[in-house]
Amino acid sequence: MGASDSKLVFKQGIFKLSEPKVIPEDDPYWTSYWDLPESAEDVFSLFAPADIRRTRDNNFVNLETLIRAVCTRIFLLRNHPSFPDPEIAPEKHILNCIRVLTRVLPFIYECDRLEEWQDQFFWAPRKRRSRRGELVKAEVLFDEAKPGGESPVSTDPPENFEEAKPLAEELLDTLTDLLFFSGFTLPQVQSGKNRVTYSIWQSGVGCNMPVASTKEYESNRSEILRLLLAITGKSMYTPPNILPVKGVKAITYFATCPDKQVVLSVLCSLLNTTLKYNPANWRVPYDHVVYRDPKQILVTYCLQFLLVLLLYPVPDPENGQTPKNFYRHFFGRLHRPQDFQFLTDGMARVLKQPVQVHSSYLPGSQKSLKWAPEMIMLYWEALQCNKRFRSFVIDTDRAHDFVILILFYALENKNDPSKQGIVRMCVFVLQTMSVEPNFGRSLKKAFEGQESLPNSVRVPNFVGTYADYLVISIFNLITGSKGKLDTIYPALMAIINNIAPYIENLSLSASSKLLQLFNSISSPSFLLANETNHALLQSLLESMNAIIEHRYKENPKFIYAVIRSKHRFEALRTFTLESAQEEIGRLNQARKDHRDDLTSDFNVRNSRHGNSPETIRSLNGNNQRQSSPLSDVPEDSNAFAIGDDEDFDEDNEAHPPRSQASAQGSRTASLSSSIDDAVPLQLRGMSEKARGKMPVGQPSFSRQNSTTSINSYWTASHQPTGNFMPSAEWVETWLAELPLHTIMTVISEVSPRLPARDTQNSSAANSSLSVIHDTQIHGIEPSPIRVQLFEWSPLSLGWYESLLWGFIFAAEMVVSKGTVGVWNGTSIKLFRVQEAPAEGPTLLAPRGAVDAVGTSIVQRIGSLNLGSTQPQSEQGGANESTGTIRNPASREA
Repeated sequence: MGASDSKLVFKQGIFKLSEPKVIPEDDPYWTSYWDLPESAEDVFSLFAPADIRRTRDNNFVNLETLIRAVCTRIFLLRNHPSFPDPEIAPEKHILNCIRVLTRVLPFIYECDRLEEWQDQFFWAPRKRRSRRGELVKAEVLFDEAKPGGESPVSTDPPENFEEAKPLAEELLDTLTDLLFFSGFTLPQVQSGKNRVTYSIWQSGVGCNMPVASTKEYESNRSEILRLLLAITGKSMYTPPNILPVKGVKAITYFATCPDKQVVLSVLCSLLNTTLKYNPANWRVPYDHVVYRDPKQILVTYCLQFLLVLLLYPVPDPENGQTPKNFYRHFFGRLHRPQDFQFLTDGMARVLKQPVQVHSSYLPGSQKSLKWAPEMIMLYWEALQCNKRFRSFVIDTDRAHDFVILILFYALENKNDPSKQGIVRMCVFVLQTMSVEPNFGRSLKKAFEGQESLPNSVRVPNFVGTYADYLVISIFNLITGSKGKLDTIYPALMAIINNIAPYIENLSLSASSKLLQLFNSISSPSFLLANETNHALLQSLLESMNAIIEHRYKENPKFIYAVIRSKHRFEALRTFTLESAQEEIGRLNQARKDHRDDLTSDFNVRNSRHGNSPETIRSLNGNNQRQSSPLSDVPEDSNAFAIGDDEDFDEDNEAHPPRSQASAQGSRTASLSSSIDDAVPLQLRGMSEKARGKMPVGQPSFSRQNSTTSINSYWTASHQPTGNFMPSAEWVETWLAELPLHTIMTVISEVSPRLPARDTQNSSAANSSLSVIHDTQIHGIEPSPIRVQLFEWSPLSLGWYESLLWGFIFAAEMVVSKGTVGVWNGTSIKLFRVQEAPAEGPTLLAPRGAVDAVGTSIVQRIGSLNLGSTQPQSEQGGANESTGTIRNPASREA
């Protein structure tokens, strides 16, 4: 039978599966599922989702029998003494059974009404026919096959059956054995030896000598790992708030395996295969345009299944102690320096690929590896569960490389809505690294070689330390994300807070960025926009205090920047709800007046040139958008309004624009005249330190100076988020807790000693820096160093697992070209899949002679520097806020 004929017969048999007739378990019909398909593409393309759902909904008994039949066939072949003999027990049969299960299981998981059936069918104890029972059954079938034979009427006695493991447990055990099966996934061993040898696939951790392998062995490993991902992929059909609590029985069983040899062999095989892969050893330019690398597919599955096991939180049982995740346990017990060197080299090799792509002399000649986000996740797991690895990375200065790489992925993806999960994960990785004191101390090293970095992470004219670079990059991440990352502002502030006590010689540029952050966070529009924004201000103030209290003499440029912004700190001391609302109203009015002035000037200019009123009106809107910088200033209640009027502009501080001089003067007079009114009589003259020592939580005085309605100053453009409405009582709860004593003490003691002209210049004079260094500050006691850890919760665990499975889903779409993906077209609940039209032919993915000719044209165009646009990665990602996965190639609804 030819290949086309077998496909036709197989498709006809699939139609029969959904018919009302129940097919007996011993019917020869079931052999077609492991005998007819020739490849995985046959199973996935011919066994369509509509066929599976039709059978599941109309004749579920047949689908149940199919699952039992292919599982039984896998068990029989694994135990067959001749497997994988191509004539007696061919590996084609077991591969087709694996493919059928991979295809069917997601459509079982998506159906909520089958939840109870799954527990009973896969996880309940069962009875199976014993060897004696199999012999009896064979004799009966032989008698039935004789000419004129009569079928004996008999029932199997109970002694023909034996107790067996639940079906899912036996299947997982069998698949684990098949990963290390002689002649199937490992080289053939001598006859008489155990055919299941738990040999590590690659050299690296736990193994010095690599095992010989072939493309067929690696392809078989990929098929098995794909099924294991499909089985554990039940996670995708559980909401993120339920998944960490409920868990997945298949992952729990696999991760809590008590056999140390099995765990270490699987762990090291997956880990070494992932980290040993080095495409640079042999790949040629533009190879990704011609074909796919099957080795990359194996590495992808290895890394993904490894992460499924490592990050899985074993749920608490109803009774008894929580089992241990042995994969995470043994991964955390790695301790040899050569193992850590192997880990860091392999991780860095993958993460550096995009950087090398950007710096390639042949545009588009290389493509970044798809599993870079998963590699960041593996690096984060190593940092969390292995303290020795964390110390190794920091003490050997490898942390510097990873800081740059992690910042690259964060900055590169900060404005892509589908990759916000990657950005957030990168920030949490940096926070995890920053908790180590030695990490903060290591940042004083000078940062060189910025010229080799892509434009997205390059700081213009940068000269400084790694601490300077990290602070500036955090500033760029906040201001460049346009409010999309407001949920991780606390984590970004925590990074600064953790490294602050160890920062030395912070540059003037980095110091200015910190003060610009302070200006934005302390602005009335930001503080009153949300009931928790004041916590960010307190965190940043604590970071500044830590620099001053622990490294005052080592950071004169930072002290200089603080003194230049002293009016902002002084204004914060006199902050009231009423004055804040007045300030917001004044700024809004200033914007309106400025727009009106531009409109008036524009009309006058056009009238002089004879333009008609209709022409003026048609062009007026465009002119405002193009000419008015204030019209583009965001007033986002959930984001920093960097560049707002109320921000402190270092370059224009000494010489404000002429059009704003009067407003600036009136504002200064108003503030100076209201300072005494803002402070009650009993507290006037008290130092900031004395005020800070007042009882915590006890309101010192009322800052509501009048009964003016809040809405009179709170404009529509600055409405608080949600139902929050600021009040004087709410202001009292946090204003008195702001740690301003240290900064105000420095300002009061150092500022009078500096020449006035020096504090008005953007560049610090050496004489001023010497004065700052020599000044002894009194009244400041160093506070204990406080570390802000990343704390896990059920909510964050749900986000983390949805992020991983989002990576897995997106990678499968790339591997399968969007047509035969494992989970394609199923009702996923862990995240939302956003469908997009399939992409057509491109010049780097030619589909004909014309396209192929055009490839060289694109390469030549790419060599021209026409802008700062960077190539976009094709890797999808999970969006933490919406749980969205972009599916660029899917063709199914």
